[in-house]
Amino acid sequence: MTMKKTISWYVLLVGLGLALGLSAAMGSVSIPLPEIWRTLIGQATHAAHHTILWEIRLPRTVLIALTGAALGGSGAAYQGLFRNPLADPYLIGVASGAGLGAVVAMSLRWPYSFWGLMAVPAMAFVGAMLTVLVVMALARSGHALPTANLILAGVAVSSFASALTSFLMLRSTGELRRALAWLLGGAALGGWPAVGGMLPYLIVGLGGLMISGHALNVLQFGDEQAQQLGLNVSRVRTWILLAAALSTAAAVSFAGIIGFIGLIVPHVMRLIFTPDYRYLIPLSVLGGSTALLLADVLARVLLAPQELPVGIITALAGAPFFLWLLRRSKVQGVG
Repeated sequence: MTMKKTISWYVLLVGLGLALGLSAAMGSVSIPLPEIWRTLIGQATHAAHHTILWEIRLPRTVLIALTGAALGGSGAAYQGLFRNPLADPYLIGVASGAGLGAVVAMSLRWPYSFWGLMAVPAMAFVGAMLTVLVVMALARSGHALPTANLILAGVAVSSFASALTSFLMLRSTGELRRALAWLLGGAALGGWPAVGGMLPYLIVGLGGLMISGHALNVLQFGDEQAQQLGLNVSRVRTWILLAAALSTAAAVSFAGIIGFIGLIVPHVMRLIFTPDYRYLIPLSVLGGSTALLLADVLARVLLAPQELPVGIITALAGAPFFLWLLRRSKVQGVG
């Protein structure tokens, strides 16, 4: 098992490195990998390459990578917390709630500065927390969270949040363009200020999830057994919910609503490598970054020079996977 874990780290790190390189190289102007390296060390042979890389490609690449990490890590945490492989930020409505909070913040016309950007994920966090609490309350049946109830409650709350988001966007004037750009995938327009605005929230959120691996492992035995093993179930659940909601809010605030990364990546990591949450969460963080970077590259090249919103690519890949997973869970009696 130790060798398998070591190999998994090497595979994912190499994959992430290749995805980062492709993301920086691909676009309307292709930049060869050697030229990217020369530009990074200050020896660019073309001034245009320096401008394209530092002002456009690198901030987008970093933002996409951080978004994928947030969605992958929070998706793994939700699946462990609910003991349900179908849970993810998008499916249970948390992403839509965070999106509603983000649009509310945008409608207040905060300035496009560091502190203005920091207010967007703060409001998204409030929306995400309210959503997850409502979904859990609606889905709970006694002490259980059945799969069908969770999905139905998530779809209903997500639709309601999306409707409110659309209403606010239609009511807005000057902020409509900013909100629409965000909804279609704001990573292309964020720049370095967006990266700086996301990082504090992401460090706290993913950091909290990283140290919760052992607690998530214990929770897999059920609440009563976990309590008997000395785990303060209520406190741990609250902590993980806060950390996962904060990670989701940070991702949604600057990259829009991107579905299925939080569902697919943790499940694939679990099947291929390990179900141990001490390793599954960091593996999902790396896998989420890699998967979303590759999806973003596809979004840029499929209809070049026109770019597709990256959410379309993840939905095209994720929807069939979700249907397969739903059928598999039904056969195995999950929920």
